[in-house]
Amino acid sequence: MMYWLYELREWLTAHQWISEDAALYKILNLFRYHTFRAGGAAVTAFVLSLLYGDRLIRKLISLKIGQPIRSAEEVHKLHELHGKKAGTPTMGGILILAAIVISTLLWAKWDNIMVWIVLFTTIGLGALGFRDDYLKISKKNSKGVSARTKLIWQTSVAVLAGLLFAYAVPADNGVTLRALYLPFVKNAVIADMHIFAVAMFAIIIVGASNAVNLTDGLDGLATGCSVTTALAYAAFGYICGNARYSDYLGVAHNSLANELPIVAMAMAGACLGFLWFNAHPAKMFMGDTGSLALGGCIATLAIGCKQEIVLALVGGVFVMEAMSVILQVWSFKKRGKRIFRMAPIHHHFELGGWHENQVIVRFWVLSLLFAMLGLATLKLR
Repeated sequence: MMYWLYELREWLTAHQWISEDAALYKILNLFRYHTFRAGGAAVTAFVLSLLYGDRLIRKLISLKIGQPIRSAEEVHKLHELHGKKAGTPTMGGILILAAIVISTLLWAKWDNIMVWIVLFTTIGLGALGFRDDYLKISKKNSKGVSARTKLIWQTSVAVLAGLLFAYAVPADNGVTLRALYLPFVKNAVIADMHIFAVAMFAIIIVGASNAVNLTDGLDGLATGCSVTTALAYAAFGYICGNARYSDYLGVAHNSLANELPIVAMAMAGACLGFLWFNAHPAKMFMGDTGSLALGGCIATLAIGCKQEIVLALVGGVFVMEAMSVILQVWSFKKRGKRIFRMAPIHHHFELGGWHENQVIVRFWVLSLLFAMLGLATLKLR
């Protein structure tokens, strides 16, 4: 929407209402640049989160929408460290989701199909998370939506998004999103994966949404890690959408990716604003409404700028959390023994004596390092 101000400049200039030397001309010209609009999206999302955070907390408290703590046995395993969090307002992901969507619609170009695919996936998975949170609260337990229903919903959204990415996004200079690119390799390993690309995209979206969901177990943990991941993909999107930089760095170029940094920065701003209320001790949790939506947003950003494989590195903390659960379940079923004190892995360190704040900050540091390593792959091609 803000881009229209640049088009207004063109119209005013064409009708000779302003000259190129006028201050208004120079101000309106700023809205032409993706970097300016990305910064505007980040600030807008951050301000919206700060302005409405307290109001949402009060509303959630009045509706008695509090976080149900897991079973007594699990709480005991954590030495009742989290028992005091029972009743903390949850479903705060509504704030993140609204800030991302509003900021993106304000600052991104509406004729870019990639923007709409990212928003569709983010909203679709956020709606699933909202349903899950609502059932947990209404039934006063931590079960929520059944695993089967959740997987069907996630897969449906992911497959549709994958189809749109694969067949609705036009090719740029003969390069389609169905091509497979690997880190450290300049050219496409597979020029066109056809329908297999849809399957890969769907797996990435479902996997990322579940990984962020598993990470959301400590105050601000998933929120902070989402910020660093979003910033990394803002950089990837800018490079992918810029013909000169993508050619120089050997990155697949797609001009439509130039709007993705706006969505990524909106996500970063929304998460930073939410972190104001979600930092330890949290006044509000994002719930599945936020974590599933953030995972979907991250995955679609990665797919849109053809850096979906690098997501395993950039989102290293999310991968650690998901893999710890997978390994724990496998080991217990096959060997009858647990690898970790408790999964996801952040609870393993808690039970090992780390204070909650130590776990959170150290995982944030790891997330920043993973993001930097992911960006470093741009020079190793």
